[in-house]
Amino acid sequence: MTDRAGPSRCHILLDDIAGMPIVLATYNIHACIGADGEFDPDRIIAVIKELDADVLALQEVEHHKFDDLDLLDYLAAGSGYVAIAGPTLLRGSRDYGNALLTRLPVLSLNRLDLSMPGREPRGALDVVFDCNGQSLQVVATHLGLNPAERRQQARLLLSLFNPPAADISVLMGDLNEWFLWGRILRWLHAHFQATPGYATFPARWPLFALDHIWVHPRSRLSTLAVHTSTLARIASDHLPLKGILQTEQQ
Repeated sequence: MTDRAGPSRCHILLDDIAGMPIVLATYNIHACIGADGEFDPDRIIAVIKELDADVLALQEVEHHKFDDLDLLDYLAAGSGYVAIAGPTLLRGSRDYGNALLTRLPVLSLNRLDLSMPGREPRGALDVVFDCNGQSLQVVATHLGLNPAERRQQARLLLSLFNPPAADISVLMGDLNEWFLWGRILRWLHAHFQATPGYATFPARWPLFALDHIWVHPRSRLSTLAVHTSTLARIASDHLPLKGILQTEQQ
């Protein structure tokens, strides 16, 4: 479907590039159920405000009513964003899937079905934004649990970037790849150039780098960090990952 329209050790300076920064982030919110097992959307809103991102990819978003609002609309209203829904699993009145929160104008929107037979439905949001006069393509996704499934999904995602659809391209989300030497990570590094993987799961004692941000051209990604606030360690079972994007070349 296409429409027009230790914390200090978790931070790395990748390049020193002048330009106007855009903040990107990806966050698996675990349906707003925290590491303590409590459902609390207001904690997620507080973490979103801490991130202060211009474009934020969310995974495991339950679309059900909370305070007479769809949960995604509640999160967007509470944090001051425009929401773009990407449900993948339809369960009566409770859809489930991906979403984007943005402050940038949307130029085009494509919702992709990445589902494989016999597996949980998966998808991606492919959105082109107007970013300080340049086009910014953001693909936000949450890949499957089976390795063969993820390989198929990664091939489909890579096809979105060839040929380039925008001046700057971004792929971010929860890749569900548990090992940094996994095959699909090698493919993505080959396309986007190597980008560090930082542990984001589980939130209280992160061991696995499940969440990623890739940018092409690679030189535009100036900073990458895991957001490790006290609240982020309890609000979900994942920590958010945050990147700074430079929209002007040196």
